[in-house]
Amino acid sequence: MSHGAAEPLMTWVDGESQSSVSILDRGLQYGDGVFETIACRRGCLRFVAQHVARLQQGCERLQIAFDAHRKLTAELERASRLAPPVAIIKVIVTRGDALARGYGSVGRESPRRIVTMWPDAPLPESLRAQGAAVRFGQLRLARNPRLAGIKHLNRLEQVLARAEWHDAGTFESLLTDSEGHLVSGTMSNVFALKGQTLVTPPVDQCGVAGVLRAVVLREAAHFRLEPSIAPVSVQRLLNADAVFLTNARIGVLPVSRLGGRTIPIDARTRALAAHVEQLDA
Repeated sequence: MSHGAAEPLMTWVDGESQSSVSILDRGLQYGDGVFETIACRRGCLRFVAQHVARLQQGCERLQIAFDAHRKLTAELERASRLAPPVAIIKVIVTRGDALARGYGSVGRESPRRIVTMWPDAPLPESLRAQGAAVRFGQLRLARNPRLAGIKHLNRLEQVLARAEWHDAGTFESLLTDSEGHLVSGTMSNVFALKGQTLVTPPVDQCGVAGVLRAVVLREAAHFRLEPSIAPVSVQRLLNADAVFLTNARIGVLPVSRLGGRTIPIDARTRALAAHVEQLDA
């Protein structure tokens, strides 16, 4: 499934309108940086505070001394004013240009921020109504607690996982880690609903702690659901009352086909999806 145009509407590099960076940038050379993908709806940057907080957490984890928060906030506000009714704002922070060859940084690099605006379109109502078809991927995610949870720039595992299928009718692929534990999709977090328990796998060894994942865990109590972060086996997923995916762009998306098996769409999933769609913080 396509997720938007290949060309951004606008690009700012360190606040200036331009569309290229130095070949010395460590984000290009080594994937040395972090990013966030923020949904913009009718000029509103959804959950922007949570995205910026995770960006800062990622910088701290990678020991990138990013201190241009006010400038970034101003650029995000500017982008939201110029955005079409449905858009994606992507923020990248790299360590900046390398000051010496090799993996080691010298500590005097100047972090670079890149803000791009992309056109987007709402998911088809038919997809939301009928639910998504999801497969199980072959690739296994490597466990690395030092990088788990954050959105670092090295997405090669996701690139390889996404190359496993070309069927336009399949929306997403669920991935396990090297120990066989379910983690997430290539671009989404996954939830299983059984009775009153709403569970999502931990992402403390690998995977991304999605902003919408956190929102759903926070809002579950409104529907008398008991949120839980716990291991989820494939069998537990297949036996669930309902399964759904989350990310910043899709919100809460029901799953109706999982590995070739039919999964029911629970009314509580639809109610939760509608509820989350109305939120922006």
